[in-house]
Amino acid sequence: MGSVSPEDLALLTPSEERAREARRSPVRRALLIANPASRLGKRRLPRAVDALQKAGVDCQVAFTERPGHAAELVLERSAHYDAVFTLGGDGTAMEAAGALAGTSRPLGVLAGGTGNLLARAVGIPLDPRRAVPMLLGGEELHIDLGRIVSCNPPRHFAVAAGVGIDAAMVAETPSWLKRRLGVLAYTITATRAALRSVLRREFFHVRLTVDGEVFEAAAAAVMIANFGAVLSDRITFGPGIRFDDGVLDACFYSPRNLRDATRIMWRLLRRDFASDYAMVYRSGRHIRVETDPPRLAQADGELLGMTPLEIEIAPRAVRLLVPKQPNDEPSTMPPRAPDRA
Repeated sequence: MGSVSPEDLALLTPSEERAREARRSPVRRALLIANPASRLGKRRLPRAVDALQKAGVDCQVAFTERPGHAAELVLERSAHYDAVFTLGGDGTAMEAAGALAGTSRPLGVLAGGTGNLLARAVGIPLDPRRAVPMLLGGEELHIDLGRIVSCNPPRHFAVAAGVGIDAAMVAETPSWLKRRLGVLAYTITATRAALRSVLRREFFHVRLTVDGEVFEAAAAAVMIANFGAVLSDRITFGPGIRFDDGVLDACFYSPRNLRDATRIMWRLLRRDFASDYAMVYRSGRHIRVETDPPRLAQADGELLGMTPLEIEIAPRAVRLLVPKQPNDEPSTMPPRAPDRA
């Protein structure tokens, strides 16, 4: 993802190529939205402010006080700044991204949570002392967002939303384990949830509607992906998933037994997406997920409530600051960000 491959460059219009190559306006004033409830964010805030000031950026810090407050702060204050930065978890970043959708003001994401899915997905270092100069001297990516219209008010996600194993992972990972092990805590809980789902046959019936096409089957997990990989590129959801193609990708995993589940995980780890009855993929602009019984859902590591989910694409909605990428890198996947600050 982090760089544009020769195949992707062939799809760009001349104006898009010039836009990518053009040097963007320098960031002189920035609004930094910080979540004081984030333990890591609180520890990293002085580093972030210092890094911005050393780069010559006039930085104003605003603290969130409740869920949804980051979006309110962006809407109220961002017009006076060249860019908005967030320091917190993926929830804080997504609130800001949703509020910036459709504007020309870029977003810089500084890692302050446990999962930091978006930062890892685009190769942003977790330490703000490294991240800030790389973002200020880097590039802008125009990324799609998923817009969950079944939530009131609608919510956005950048990486993926899901039902099943991934939602169980988010709900069941205890805070003490996240504090002790960081992102590894999610991996442990996800593995346990996957084994429980298969061994106890805790499958659920899914009715998946993608741009009017209906697909129904029993499943252990359904992912609606915008980025193709998570956890610093360790797990890939499916083939050809891009963040800027104007569609979302529904990934449907339906193992019948432990052998199927093991094969699915092996293929996700190895990026082997040969035809498999237990792995189904559909792409579209409007996706509805219905389950029987209703299941807990998540988006970018934040719990949403129960299904059904109604999701639409917001194409190229946000200008995201990312580290500069080598033009000759053939991969469309991002480099791994360091796991620790």
